[in-house]
Amino acid sequence: MTYGYENLKLEKGMYAQSGKSFSRVLESLDPSENYRGTAMEGLDAFQRQLKRFDIHVKGAGSDMVEKFFHTTDSAVLFPEFVSRVVRQGMESDILPEITATTTNFDGMDYRTIASVPTDDDKALRRVEEGAVLPTTAIRTQENLVKLHKRGRMLVASYEAIRFQRLDLFSVTLRQIGAYIARMHLDDAVQVLMNGDGNNNAADAYEIGSGSGKISGTAGTLTYSALLEFWSKFDPYSMNTMLVSNDVMLQMLKLSEFQNPLTGLNFQGTGTLSTPLGAKLLRTSAVPAGKLIGLDKNYALEHICGSEVMVEYDKLIDRQIERAAITSISGFAKPYQEASKVLTV
Repeated sequence: MTYGYENLKLEKGMYAQSGKSFSRVLESLDPSENYRGTAMEGLDAFQRQLKRFDIHVKGAGSDMVEKFFHTTDSAVLFPEFVSRVVRQGMESDILPEITATTTNFDGMDYRTIASVPTDDDKALRRVEEGAVLPTTAIRTQENLVKLHKRGRMLVASYEAIRFQRLDLFSVTLRQIGAYIARMHLDDAVQVLMNGDGNNNAADAYEIGSGSGKISGTAGTLTYSALLEFWSKFDPYSMNTMLVSNDVMLQMLKLSEFQNPLTGLNFQGTGTLSTPLGAKLLRTSAVPAGKLIGLDKNYALEHICGSEVMVEYDKLIDRQIERAAITSISGFAKPYQEASKVLTV
């Protein structure tokens, strides 16, 4: 049986179609739904092209990089391979754990929307028959949210990598993806703490004596202080905590975290269950001595300006000495009160 993917003409212009990734262009030319009930079911259009040119990208039997360049058509697949592996490295990040929604946007300056309810707005009062319903105002933010390009430069000549196994080359690409994801996480943490430029910095609390502070001794985290911090979130729910390395160590030493079930779960999976019911995420992107509590369902909007972009001309034409791998993203705060910061 002859399949359509075997005769598809590939050209680097497929990367330049506005609003469409290379994978989407391939899918439009060779829809996966045409392969239902066949041996190709479960493969997307790019994976079918790898099969067409007999390119193995995983495992001990993976091919060498040079196999992508045996023909002009197969060389066109190499930038998409690089992009996919970089995205794999980005997927190991904790960013999806703190994001309420992701918005795809084509541009560099984005204006988000926000609702700033008063205490009266938050109370869903009874409405008498014929009375006017209370309103919740949603408006665009005054200032634009700026998106930032983050990336890494792939510096390697074709001669240096042509005889490397694709599986080994993928390790480096995944690491590049992890670096880019870390840069985006840094941006997200800064927005959670300081706002997105629309006067919406998180409410900040500090452990210590004095008016407006969380009770306790400065520099020492206690379970009582965590409870006070947790109580500040009403009507939101503190279901996620981002903590720095030093705060994580203090938290692990609390007696409330040392019951047998918590210890067993942490030792077996590396995941710490908290008595407050929040998901605990440790990252060096949070400054030392800081703890960020947030309601994951409302605190952060991820604006994705582009997927992972690769300089396809250089990669296809084998001039791989310097090829940029970039991603454009930004972050906005739909609800200011959904995230708060505690200084230990």
